[in-house]
Amino acid sequence: MQRRHIDESPIRFDLWRRRLPNWLQRFLPTGGGSHEDHHGKGMFGFTVFLLSESIIFLSFIFTYVALRLTTKNWLPPGVSGPELSTLVIINTVVLLSSSFVIQPAENALKHNQLNKFRWLWLITIAMGSYFLVGLLIEWKNLDFKITTGLVGSTFYLLTGFHGLHVLAGVVLQIIMLIRSFIPGNYNKTHFGTSATTLFWHFVDVVWVFLFSLLYLWRA
Repeated sequence: MQRRHIDESPIRFDLWRRRLPNWLQRFLPTGGGSHEDHHGKGMFGFTVFLLSESIIFLSFIFTYVALRLTTKNWLPPGVSGPELSTLVIINTVVLLSSSFVIQPAENALKHNQLNKFRWLWLITIAMGSYFLVGLLIEWKNLDFKITTGLVGSTFYLLTGFHGLHVLAGVVLQIIMLIRSFIPGNYNKTHFGTSATTLFWHFVDVVWVFLFSLLYLWRA
């Protein structure tokens, strides 16, 4: 017999949910509390997790802006700060473009196009890895360190924390790719790939804000 959790809430969330756009409905539980709605519940929980991560990033960003606005000598003598170099531009283009690769990969999996999913997923992994290598190269060539005043501590904190998220996204993608070689692994659900795709979009959106603050906002 099918198990079903009775929704005793006085608010008809099922009716409220139907009024939302389709792209937003995929992140909310469906089925009126159905025990089998693992994908919907999982995506909802993962979305809440990303919202909590957003708060952390926002706290860092607001702190950075406040320090920039209240510090007279933001750049110490002899320090030019982070430069909008060709490396940074290429890194940014590669990372943001990866969102347009990982989404078709997820869609391919939904349509049981396993080989297409694997190739697109592998390309996304390569693009994310390229970004991480580029970030390390940029750190190596900077004329300031993490101990160089506020400009150093805030820059390495923001880019390092974001870099950890990119690394986590790459690791998750590798795990999902490996699992695709397990026969029948994605026959019933593909929550892992959907969550990883959403996480990767989140990482890209965060980088847009960091890129604008760190490289386009000049001292």
